[in-house]
Amino acid sequence: MSRSNVNSLFQTGKRQPVKRTDSSKETTYEDQMEVIVVGETETALNIQLQDSDLLQKYELAWPPVDQRTIQESVKKILAAVGEDPSREGLLNTPKRVAGAYAELLSGYRTDPAELVNNAIFDVEYDDMVIVRDIEYFSLCEHHMLPFMGHAHVAYIPGKKVIGLSKIPRIVDMFSRRLQVQERLTRQIADFVNEVLDPRGVAVVMDGTHMCSMMRGVHKCHSGMTTSAMLGIFREDRGVRQEFMMHLERSAGKKTLGA
Repeated sequence: MSRSNVNSLFQTGKRQPVKRTDSSKETTYEDQMEVIVVGETETALNIQLQDSDLLQKYELAWPPVDQRTIQESVKKILAAVGEDPSREGLLNTPKRVAGAYAELLSGYRTDPAELVNNAIFDVEYDDMVIVRDIEYFSLCEHHMLPFMGHAHVAYIPGKKVIGLSKIPRIVDMFSRRLQVQERLTRQIADFVNEVLDPRGVAVVMDGTHMCSMMRGVHKCHSGMTTSAMLGIFREDRGVRQEFMMHLERSAGKKTLGA
């Protein structure tokens, strides 16, 4: 509904209080306007999150996993490495693997409008919001082996904030797919920035990668840290330092700098 249509609803006749059907209280013109404008905002957000360009940009709305093809492929892999796919311990392995991939790669099939679920709120708050230590699990796209760690997401609101549980869900949406940590970090930052239009977004992720621990260099104690800074976090060194100090304080570490 356009704003002109909203206004036209109240331009016919005198502004009269409207009786509630479930209460003796009266609803004023201003109350009615607020409800309609909020509904209009929610509708606009859902339209934005279902836009085909956005879905393509963030690799969403993919078709269901072809579990039958995965099962047949797993049988071939088992035979190729010298195993017997028909032995008791492996009979249900192809089915289990197909189910596991459907779960581990579910991020491609997440509905962003359902994820956000209109949990965007107008709040007069312009200081830093940080959600720390978000566990994530992903699959390296080079060897399809797991990597995992913690994500720390911060933003400085413009006019809106997002529900607390939505940030971890956004992390899951992008981690549950074939990934590299660098791209994962940036996708989370870009999506939060697109949905909230804040003054700035910062994402820091640390990860341990099975592809370097179980194979290759076999380094079991090495880790990787990536970051993405947008808006004021990129432009203002002081804001970056504040963010890092919050992370260091929570981890009980010395200053890392910015």
